[in-house]
Amino acid sequence: MRLLVRSLSLLLLLLPAVRLHASEAPLTLVQAVQRGLARAPLVRADRDSIAASRAQADRAGRLPDPSMSVGVSNYPVTSPDALRWGAEPMSMRTVGVTQAIPSKAMRTAERRLADAGVDVAVALRAITVEDTQRRVADAWIAVWAQRRRRIELLDLREESRLAVQVAKARLKGGDGTVTDVLAAQSAALTLENRIDAVDAAREAARAELRRWVGSSANRLAAAPDFARLPQAPAVLEARVDRQVPMRIWRARESAAAATLAEARAAKHPDWSVGVAYGNRGSGRSDMVSLQFSVSLPVFTRHRQDPGIDAADDDWRAVQAEHRDARRAQRAAVEARLAVWRGWTRRIDRDRDRLLPLARDRARAALAAYRGGGSLQPWLEARRDEIALRLGYVDALAARAEQWTALAYLMPAKGELP
Repeated sequence: MRLLVRSLSLLLLLLPAVRLHASEAPLTLVQAVQRGLARAPLVRADRDSIAASRAQADRAGRLPDPSMSVGVSNYPVTSPDALRWGAEPMSMRTVGVTQAIPSKAMRTAERRLADAGVDVAVALRAITVEDTQRRVADAWIAVWAQRRRRIELLDLREESRLAVQVAKARLKGGDGTVTDVLAAQSAALTLENRIDAVDAAREAARAELRRWVGSSANRLAAAPDFARLPQAPAVLEARVDRQVPMRIWRARESAAAATLAEARAAKHPDWSVGVAYGNRGSGRSDMVSLQFSVSLPVFTRHRQDPGIDAADDDWRAVQAEHRDARRAQRAAVEARLAVWRGWTRRIDRDRDRLLPLARDRARAALAAYRGGGSLQPWLEARRDEIALRLGYVDALAARAEQWTALAYLMPAKGELP
């Protein structure tokens, strides 16, 4: 009775977990990418970096804080009245405030440079988002591909068992050989080894996927149609500048231009204004001082001009690197599209022609063996069919990886701040 009560209690405790597992919906590729983005620490870190850059941009171009001064003026130190307060009528205690006023050009350049820093931070986050999307998708595809390999191999298990049964039957009937029985058993065990290896690889792939999406990596939904891209190939080839890897170059070019403007602004004079109040005591009149000062950039040849030349060279260098990156990105997109199309053609050929031929060849060889023929043709056909099936899944996975590399080149709407 106690054992029955304990068993019922344990069942009640496990029932919610069992229901939760049973009700867990298969994980689609889109859901995996969304959960991966929501859980990725680097994406959160880049969001904080953008907030920090915007906070810096809010303070850029503003006047610096005023400075306050406190002291004494005209205090005697050498006359017979030295170090005696009140002996000199001009001695006074002073307190003043000074405000520096950088030139308008400099403050404008500071704001442009800060805004460019925000653009760089946003572009870096876009790159992080794209990289995370691709890595999560690749992890999902790795699990999906191992599952497809297992399905392909399990489809051959029954035929392997049948071959062993036929070999044993022929041996009992006096028409077979022990060698055929051993060869058929060896082929069946080799198939089981392949299945076990695929199971191990699938668990390893799941561990990588769990890193991104958590426990929901246990069940996968059907794969999307990797033969169709979210963006048409013509759109990807025409909109290279809008793709995520190119966003950083526009931001860097803006930052270099802002740095050049800041260097040029150094030729503009800066101003400052100061007000001081002096108290002389002993019934004497207090005094107020007002002072203006301006910087004199008169030695620009050796001071400001070299900085301007250096900033201009950097800006031109970034422009050249931007052009080179655009060419490289266009070539990379065209190459990936060519590889993706090539895998699609091979997959169609394998699915529609080679795999059916390999299946018919193996069945015909086994039927011939049952009719009294040799086992060797079936062993060769089985070996070739296994290699073709696994190669077919490899092609599916390779095309899917090219698909992910192309699918996330364009930033999704609402994806970035």
